[in-house]
Parts: sequence; structure tokens; C-alpha cells
Amino acid sequence: MSLKTVDWTGQSESSKSEGLRERKKRQLRQKLTDTATAMFLERGFDAVRVAEIAEACEVSEKTVFNHFPTKESLILDHPAALVDVLRAGLADPAVDPVDAVLRILADELKAITSWLAGHDDPAEASAQHARFTAMIQDTPSLRAHQRESSEHLASEAAAALAARAQLPAEDPEPQIAAVALLGLWQIQFRSLRRHLDGKRSPQQIKRAVTADVQRAARLIAGGLAAFPRSR
Repeated sequence: MSLKTVDWTGQSESSKSEGLRERKKRQLRQKLTDTATAMFLERGFDAVRVAEIAEACEVSEKTVFNHFPTKESLILDHPAALVDVLRAGLADPAVDPVDAVLRILADELKAITSWLAGHDDPAEASAQHARFTAMIQDTPSLRAHQRESSEHLASEAAAALAARAQLPAEDPEPQIAAVALLGLWQIQFRSLRRHLDGKRSPQQIKRAVTADVQRAARLIAGGLAAFPRSR
């Protein structure tokens, strides 16, 4: 499991009926991102070349770029499956938008805490995850890529919310609603960074981060309750 997120590709509806070719493709993507993450943490993001990652995975550099368009996306990737999950959750009029995002974040948090719990030394695993988040914060190209990814998700969220309310995606309501909802990702990211202190157990981390995210969600829920359902 990668340090940062749930394998949305593996959880998508299409993966349930995937053939051998699709499964191998998904497994190679995971191998590439896991290998890249380990190498970046050991030597620093800028010190590792994509050609070295390709060699370690016994594939060509072209193959790496066939799966990941940029070096940054090797460890900061929002696969299409995650976009699909976000779009579907927000477009469903039977599901509250805040609840839809909370479900996605809960799955991501579960993946991270399960990764932590699977290590013989959870404290060392916490330290490794802390190094990962610090690397993102300390690397300008990774910060820029993270902003671009967030903007893409916000655009997709705004489009889904606009369709739900039968509004143009450029209208203020879906735009501000999307920004507010995507802000919950930052709350979870920062809460994880704060609580991964090497002292808390994975379950304690999960409870603490969940509580922080839910506090933020309650604050925006009132405003989003006024979001138009349809015209």
C-alpha cells in the first residue's frame, strides 16, 4: 500500500470485472508508486531520476510515463477512479454532499491507518509517513502538483454539484460549495501530520483525525444545507 491514499482503482466498480490485463496494469501502477515513494524518501525527490525508478521496476522509462504523466504524479496521483467516486457521490441527490466527501475521506484514512497497523513498528511507520508529508511540503514541484490536483478535484466537484442542482458549473453556489468540501482534504492532511507523533496507536490516530474532520464538516454543513437541490 502506498503511503498516502487508498487504492481507488482497486475499489472501483469496474475493477470487480477487470480482466488479467487490467489487473496487471493496476498492479504495475502500484509497484511503480511504491518503489518511487521508497526511493524518494531515502534520497530526496530531486535526487532520484525516473530512469532509476524504471530500472528498479524492470520496465522502460516510457512505460513509467505511460502510467504517470509526470514524476510528481508518481506519488501524488488522483486516479480517474477517485474522480469517479467523488463525482458520483456529489451528483446523487439522495446523498448529502458533506456525507459523500466524509465517506471518501474515511476510506483514505482507513487505508493509511491500516498501513500503519500492518507494520511491526508502528512508531517507525508513523515517522516514515511524517517524512513523506514533510517531503511534499519541502519540495516546490510537489507542492505545485498538489495544488493542481486539488484544483482539478475542485473543478470536478463543482461540475457534479452544478449538475445536481441544474445550475451552470460557473455559478457561485457550486464553485464555493466545491471549495468548501475540498477543504476537508486539507483538514485531514494537516490533522494526520499533527497526530502522527509516534506515540499514538493507529486506532487513536484514526479517532483523532476523524474528530478533526468532523468538526470542520459540521462548520460547513450549515451553509451547504442551503445549497439548491434543483430548479
